[in-house]
Amino acid sequence: MSDTPKPTPEDELAGTEQPFVQHLMELRDRLIKAMLAIGVAVAALAIYPGPGPLYDLLAAPLVAHLPKGATLIATSVISPFMVPLKIMLMTGFLLALPVVLYQIWAFVAPGLYSHEKKLVLPLVISSTVLFLIGVAFCYFFVFGQVFKFIQSFAPKSITAAPDIEAYLSFVLTMFLAFGVAFEVPIAVVVLARLGVVSIDKLKAFRSYFIVLAFIVAAIVTPPDVVSQLALAIPMILLYEAGIWAAKIFIKHTQAPDADADTAQS
Repeated sequence: MSDTPKPTPEDELAGTEQPFVQHLMELRDRLIKAMLAIGVAVAALAIYPGPGPLYDLLAAPLVAHLPKGATLIATSVISPFMVPLKIMLMTGFLLALPVVLYQIWAFVAPGLYSHEKKLVLPLVISSTVLFLIGVAFCYFFVFGQVFKFIQSFAPKSITAAPDIEAYLSFVLTMFLAFGVAFEVPIAVVVLARLGVVSIDKLKAFRSYFIVLAFIVAAIVTPPDVVSQLALAIPMILLYEAGIWAAKIFIKHTQAPDADADTAQS
């Protein structure tokens, strides 16, 4: 008896191909919409609360721990204009981030299989949320503790008057460090989902990651114990959360053929 060939499953993406020029036009439209969203957010911030109050809000954790009557200073002629403007642009981008991510998703999604959409969309949303949580954690908790710790060591003969550009650079560095550090679960999930490392290897690497977390914290944060602990401890906890999330994620984002092979084996 002759073997009959197995019917090939219909490709989900069959008939969805588009010319290259049409892809470019769609990409252009998506970028325009994303830029418009950022522009609207920046314009709204310029009207209320305005660049100055935004900087005051950003500087509040430091000002609260400065000596009575002390303020930040500007050592450059254009700093009082440029620094609040940079903060307004950065805040406008963060406000428009959901629209920007949606435009990216709308452009990429038609070319993905259903199981790939299950993989990408949760990662995009969760990575954004974790980054913002990291920034918020840094602003509302870490800054207050760090500035309090630093001022406690300042001699009484010294009056602190930080420069606004130096403070902005410090804040952006800390925001980036904590935002990226809070992406640890995403990195763990992606590595496990792509098969680069197994769940068992991630568990075995746990003790090494603890050491790595403290090394990273010592490099990217100021040389004080408070900020280093505030970065290292969440990284360790998030690593554990990443291992737990990877188990669930791998189970629910397998390709259909992989599910079938698993069922047969």
